[in-house]
Amino acid sequence: MKSATLFAELKRRNVYKVAVAYAVVGWVIAQIATQIFPFLEIPNWVVRLVIVLIAIGFPIALVIAWAFEATPEGIKRTEVADAMPTTRNHKRHAWIYIVIVGAAFSIGLIFIGRYTARNTAGGTRAEAATGSLIPQKSIAVLPFENLSDDKGAAYFADGIQDEILTKLASIADLKVISRTSTAKYKSKPEDLKTVSQQLGVANVLEGSVQKAADKVRVNVQLIDARADSHLWARSYDRDIKDVFAVESEVAQEIADSLQAKLSPAEAKTLAATPTKDTVAYDLFLRAEHEERLAENSLSPESYEQAAAWYQQAIARDPNFALATARLVRNRMDRHWFLEQMTDAELAEVHSMAEHAIALAPTLAEAHVALGNYFYHGYRQYEQALTEFERALQLQPNAATAVEYSGYVHRRQGQWARCLDEFKRALEEDPRNALLAGNVAATYVTLRMWKETERAAQHTLELDPRSAEGMRALLDSFVRGSGDVTEAQRVLATFPAENKILLTADFGDVSNVMGARAYVFVLARDFKAALKGWEAAGSTAIDQRHQLSARAAIRVLSGGLNGAEAETEKARQLLEERLRERPNEISSITQLSWVYLALKRDRESINLARKAADLLPPEKDALDGNILQAGLAELEARTGAASDAIAILHRLLTIPAGETVSIARLKIDPVWDPIRNDPDFQQLLAGKEHVGP
Repeated sequence: MKSATLFAELKRRNVYKVAVAYAVVGWVIAQIATQIFPFLEIPNWVVRLVIVLIAIGFPIALVIAWAFEATPEGIKRTEVADAMPTTRNHKRHAWIYIVIVGAAFSIGLIFIGRYTARNTAGGTRAEAATGSLIPQKSIAVLPFENLSDDKGAAYFADGIQDEILTKLASIADLKVISRTSTAKYKSKPEDLKTVSQQLGVANVLEGSVQKAADKVRVNVQLIDARADSHLWARSYDRDIKDVFAVESEVAQEIADSLQAKLSPAEAKTLAATPTKDTVAYDLFLRAEHEERLAENSLSPESYEQAAAWYQQAIARDPNFALATARLVRNRMDRHWFLEQMTDAELAEVHSMAEHAIALAPTLAEAHVALGNYFYHGYRQYEQALTEFERALQLQPNAATAVEYSGYVHRRQGQWARCLDEFKRALEEDPRNALLAGNVAATYVTLRMWKETERAAQHTLELDPRSAEGMRALLDSFVRGSGDVTEAQRVLATFPAENKILLTADFGDVSNVMGARAYVFVLARDFKAALKGWEAAGSTAIDQRHQLSARAAIRVLSGGLNGAEAETEKARQLLEERLRERPNEISSITQLSWVYLALKRDRESINLARKAADLLPPEKDALDGNILQAGLAELEARTGAASDAIAILHRLLTIPAGETVSIARLKIDPVWDPIRNDPDFQQLLAGKEHVGP
């Protein structure tokens, strides 16, 4: 009864009407703030303030509606208004008109906002496609200058830059260029307009860091790169323990200046800190610096040093999720590019990746790390793609996640999708030579030789020392046109110490001996090919590579010629390795050629078949086909011509240009034993698959 009386009183005092009218008017004002303010370049904090004031005002309006009432004679307390005579012309239903007009106005604003957003998005896409215009909400964070007396503290300046960039990358409303591309520039480039055009951004952030004892000074300035004009500059003098706050403040200031809309999750990410332990953070930054050296050099020593620093950082702060995720990436990259881990070691890495996500479920890097484990560890593609997609949801500018999705789809034989993802990643990482080189390598697989040469040349413009660019450019001649003379000329322009000498983990004879030696073998200059492998590295991996490569070169040259002892040593090292890791495909492939050199043909073929069975094309459309080609090579040299030709015929009908092309078949001495076979000659007169 009392409840019914209360509701009746609320209705009589117009509280319901005021609530509805206030909600509609408040909604209209909020729409104006969110849809119109950004267009007028009013800062985001003003939008947030308006919404907060609307929320605060709602209960106040209800209290006023209860206590007061509008009358023809002005605002009166409700008790006084009740005692006054009613006025015939009093418009009791005016509030209904307010609701209708307000709702119509609000709906109109919504449509205007969405239409504008669609046009803006479409304009941004068009700008990106044509290159004629650059989106205003775009930024590159250039390398920070190290002003510390200790020049070895450059890693610390790099870390500050990287953390600010990572925070900005979480904002969907911004285009943020990846560190791989910005690292190519100086801290303060002279020609910012060129930087703007090369990176496709309107703004750049320059900065410097000065570290002394437990103090740090960070100077930053935001610049409109197209006009080369300063937008603002800030200086932060803080205790070293407050460096995380500086990174968050800088990221927030940039977001506000560029009118970037932030979701609550994005705002939380900007304010988050990776660890509260400054010593752990310093160790982490040292690890990051060393990890970048490892990625560029593929040095086992650098990978191990980076891992040691990550582990020390985690030991100080067991909840340091970012350090744990990066340690996972470190281990998996070493596994993929240098030396495979055992199943027990991989299980330990898997536990680390799961732990990182348990510590920080919304950390994009943790999901990239887990995806990396699924991909590089066991080629579990769907699980990997799920993690990369989650990373993109959490960090929309995560070019690495898009890049790795491309790698996975390439392994699945989804060539067009792979290229599309590589190109998407390049929009946010346009100076990434490794990524550009993989575009060129994919064109090799598709036998698109003109596109290969063009993409390889672009890669070498980005980085003249890019091994991926060099290999792809050589392939455009060796596998595309069969022009060995041009390949030799180009090879002579490459740095002699480049990692192009490294062998691949899987493969045919060209991978066993390396790209540099292979060009000399195609020219039938076996002495030069052997000379390239005279010096071995200091590790057991390098020694196995060296000895197996020299054995393969001697097979194609016609014999061991007094190198029996060296070849026997290779056999012992590789057999010992396979006793420890019986399914390591790189060692299986290398030993198959050593056995062939020692005239142990049956064992050679058995090993090649084992490698091909361990990784069939159905599981890996790239390496699986390379292993098939390797098997065909050994079959051709051991008398199984028909089996070899059957494999070659299949490879010529699918995207497999990195393994077999008609031009390469014509010049490669590996096929000399079956060169006059009528079926082989028929292959040379036929056609090959081109394109996706």
